[in-house]
Amino acid sequence: MRVPIAIVLLALAYPAYAQDSALETWRRIHEVFSHARCTNCHVGSDNRPMWSEPGRMLPRPHGMNVNAGESRIGAETLPCGTCHGKSNAQIPHGPPGAEVWLLPPANMHWFGKTSAEICAQIKDPNRTRGRGIDAIADHVRDDKLVHWGWTPGPGRAPAPYSAEQLASLLRQWQKEGAPCPNE
Repeated sequence: MRVPIAIVLLALAYPAYAQDSALETWRRIHEVFSHARCTNCHVGSDNRPMWSEPGRMLPRPHGMNVNAGESRIGAETLPCGTCHGKSNAQIPHGPPGAEVWLLPPANMHWFGKTSAEICAQIKDPNRTRGRGIDAIADHVRDDKLVHWGWTPGPGRAPAPYSAEQLASLLRQWQKEGAPCPNE
């Protein structure tokens, strides 16, 4: 029995196509995770949120020498809630707000990281508090502070897509094997 060459070639090419498709899904996820609405708060152990906006200005540390402290809510210095209320200020670039305002854990530092570094972080249960990709998708879909990234108030560009779309992309990427780019 002879197998047509086209079938053999397709079978050989499928793993590369599947990998390319999964990496394209990751590229879209990274487009959100690397956006200023996410990275400005996903900062390291210096506990200093950033002020940046794509195409507008160079990133700089949060004003007023703010340091969110070990608590990541500013409890040791000036609580974030002192300026950040339950909703956005209605003036351009005014203090943003959400039910609870705090920084993500320092081990989820994304600001200035590469796509491959962020990818490795979200796949590492030691850095996600034991969350798998499905739980991260649920977090994106359900967390009100995360939702602020799509409703950042006057003068700020929202993150791409939507929380629901990002959660769907995360689940799709997981089904595709969740590969990370080589950088």
